[in-house]
Amino acid sequence: MNWWHWHTEPELIGSLLLMAWLYALGTGPLRANIAPGKHFPKREAACFYSGLVLLYLAVGSPLDLMGEVYLFSAHMFQHILLIYPVAILIIVGIPGWLADAALKASAIRAPIRFLTRPVVAGLLFAFVLTAWHVPALYDWALQDRLVHNIEHLTMFMVSLCVWWVVFNKSSRLPAAGYGTQILLVFCISVAKVPVAAYLTFAPDVLYPTYEFAPRIFGISAAEDQVLGGAIMTLLAKFGGISIMAWSFYQWARSTRNEEDFKYSIESLAPKRRAT
Repeated sequence: MNWWHWHTEPELIGSLLLMAWLYALGTGPLRANIAPGKHFPKREAACFYSGLVLLYLAVGSPLDLMGEVYLFSAHMFQHILLIYPVAILIIVGIPGWLADAALKASAIRAPIRFLTRPVVAGLLFAFVLTAWHVPALYDWALQDRLVHNIEHLTMFMVSLCVWWVVFNKSSRLPAAGYGTQILLVFCISVAKVPVAAYLTFAPDVLYPTYEFAPRIFGISAAEDQVLGGAIMTLLAKFGGISIMAWSFYQWARSTRNEEDFKYSIESLAPKRRAT
């Protein structure tokens, strides 16, 4: 089998194009009606479209077939791409006024409000990530393309819920406080430790598909499994620490701005004369 394969299925390309078109419609022709006076969000658009490109590279490039047939480590890298940079870029790329317009209807806002509560989002993230690494479910996804797509879709969706809590700019469903953000990211990082340890230190190859797959790049199935566990551990930890550092920096900066504002107000107050 030739692993250098790019996916061009209509459902994949069509979904990406639909997302790009809806975003272009909301930030372009409809912007005057949604948010009069707002300029085209160049930075947000660059993030959103970069997220779509990276999404295609994660699930449509040869990385997908390599991870589905040959290498567990390639599949783990694919999951990290979906969970961290892709989902984060999509959330960061949505301007607050566009999110508010989409959330105007209570029928849409209510379920999203529930799914993006920090506790709910964190538990869903931990459950989905853990469940899909159970050998029976994982190997089922490798053998059935539909199940494989569901696996990636559910991982991506729960990641959107988590990063909404941290990065979204909506005023209708605002991001959580900085302390809650840091606690959430820390908890989901800890939740991944048992899965990563299970993969890294298992005495046997856990997934038959990879055990009997043709070997490429001169790496054995056991070495590939250890490498996959290391990728999950190290890249996820780097992502989690970076996000916690970013939240802490934003928290410190907001506190400093509040103190500066308080000081400026106090400096404007009339001074009492000494008696």
